[in-house]
Amino acid sequence: MDNYLSRRQFLDFMGRTSAAVSIGLTGLAGKTALGFASRRPSAPSFAMSPSADDKVVLARGLSYSLLAKLGDPLNSKGDTFGNDNDFIAFVAQSGNEALLWVNHETPNHLTLFNGQARPRSRSEVLNEMKAVGGSILHLKRNGGIWELVKNSPRNRRVTGATEIAFSGKTRVAGSFKAHGTLANCSGGVTPWNTILSCEENFEDYYGDGKGSKSRYGWETAFERPAEHYGWVVEINPLTGEARKLIAGGRFSHEGATVTQAKDGRAVFYSGDDAEDQCLFKFISDRKDSLETGTLYVADTLKGRWIPLAVDQNPELKKKYKEQLQVCIHAREAAHLVGGTALDRPEGIAVDPKTGAVIIALTNNRSRDNHYGSLLRIDELGGDAGALSFKSSTLVTGGESTGFACPDNVVFDRNGDLWFTSDISGSALGAPPYSAFKNNGLFLVPLSGPMAGKAFQMASAPKEAEFTGPCFSADGKTLFLSVQHPGERSQSLKNPTSRWPDPAGIPRSAVIALSGPALDASLRYT
Repeated sequence: MDNYLSRRQFLDFMGRTSAAVSIGLTGLAGKTALGFASRRPSAPSFAMSPSADDKVVLARGLSYSLLAKLGDPLNSKGDTFGNDNDFIAFVAQSGNEALLWVNHETPNHLTLFNGQARPRSRSEVLNEMKAVGGSILHLKRNGGIWELVKNSPRNRRVTGATEIAFSGKTRVAGSFKAHGTLANCSGGVTPWNTILSCEENFEDYYGDGKGSKSRYGWETAFERPAEHYGWVVEINPLTGEARKLIAGGRFSHEGATVTQAKDGRAVFYSGDDAEDQCLFKFISDRKDSLETGTLYVADTLKGRWIPLAVDQNPELKKKYKEQLQVCIHAREAAHLVGGTALDRPEGIAVDPKTGAVIIALTNNRSRDNHYGSLLRIDELGGDAGALSFKSSTLVTGGESTGFACPDNVVFDRNGDLWFTSDISGSALGAPPYSAFKNNGLFLVPLSGPMAGKAFQMASAPKEAEFTGPCFSADGKTLFLSVQHPGERSQSLKNPTSRWPDPAGIPRSAVIALSGPALDASLRYT
C-alpha cells in the first residue's frame, strides 16, 4: 500500500503540520496513508449546512427542476416511470436533445400495494417486475431547462419481465436468456454509447439458489434460477435491446465504470457492494465490445490485479470445471485467489485529468467503520490496462470532514469530484450519524486552495438518498435521483415524507440541477 503524495509534498501542498488519516480498508489495521487534511475547514460561501427538512435543499448558486417521478406516463403503450430510480446516464443526440437512461432498483410495497405484506399472486409480482429495471427518457432542452418529451416513441422501459439474452450465446442454468433485469443499482456508459446497468442485491427477488427465501418472494409466483441475475446488463438506448455480460462476472455489482486502456481496449471497474467484499476490473479483448476478456480482482495489499481465469490459476482449476463457473461464482473465486476484503466498495469514477480511479468505500459496521472513505487507485503508468497499481486513501468520512457513507461518485468537467451519501433510513438522525442529518450531495475540489475538502451542496428529503449523479455533455446540468423518500413509512395516510408533493405521497424522482455553483470558474467568485 503506497502513498501517492510523500509527506513533504503533502505538507507543502496543504500548508499543514500534520496529515495522517486512517486508512478505510479491511485488513490494514494500524497502517495509515497520507491523503487530504482530515480537519473540517471553514466552509466557503457556496456550501451549505446539513438539513433535516423534508425537501431538496440546495447550496447557494443551485436550483432544480423535476424531470420525472414514479408513475409518470412515458408513452402511448402505457409504460410508466419506475420506482427507486438510481443510476443515470446521459447520451447526447444533439445540442438540445438527449436520451437519459435511469435505473430502477427496487419495488415499493407502500405505493404498489398500500403498504401490505409482500405480494403472493402472479399479477402482484408482475406489477413489481414492471417497477424495476430501467427507463429510457427522451429529453429536449427548452430555455436552458431539460424536459421530458411526453409520449415520445423513444421513451421506453426495460423491466423485470423483459427477456434478455446472455452474451456470447452462453447457456446459463439451462437457458440462453433470462427473464428480466432487477436490483439495478449503478452502471456505466461505454465509448460506443451503450448503457451498463448493474444487478446488485439480486438474491432479494428469487433467493440465492441455496434454498433460502428471498426478500420479495418472487419465487412464490415464478421459478427463476438465481444464476440468471447478478450480472452487468448492456442496453442500446436507441432500441432498448439488452444482453447480460457473462465475462464480467456475477456478484452484487454496484456499478461498472468504463474507461479505455492505452491500447484502446475497453475496461470497466466494479465493486461488490457488501461488507468485506472486493473490487474488480474487467479488461476486454477488444476496443468496441465487452463480450470477451479477463476479469480481475484487486489485491490492495500488494497492489496487483489477480486474474479470475481458470486456465491461469491452479486454485481456480481445482475448484471450478470451466470459466463459466468462475464467472457465476465470482465473489467466491475472488476470495479464493487473494482478493482484498474492502469496506463496501460502491461508486467508482475515473479522474479525467490524471486517470486515477476513485472508489467510495461506504462503511463496514462489522469492522466498526461507520463513516467510510474514498479510496484512490493509480494504475501503473496511468494505464487502465495495467496489472499493478498504487492505492491510498483520498479522504475519510467523519464529523471532522463533514460527511459519512460515501456512495455514488462523478467528476465534473473541471476535474472536481462530486459524491452522494448513503446513511440508511433507520440510522439517519441517530448516533453516530446525528450531526449529518439527511443524506446529501457533496463536492470535493481536487485542485486549488480548497483541494481535498468536502463541502455539502444539497440535502435530500427525509429518509431519501441522492443517487446516480450525472452531468449533461456541456456540464451545465447535474441530473440526480431522489431515491426512496419516506422509505420507513407504514401507511400512505401518514407517510414520513411527502416529497415531491407536500399534499401527496412520497415518490422517487429525477431532478435536474443547474446554476453557477456547477462551474468552478463561477463557484469560487
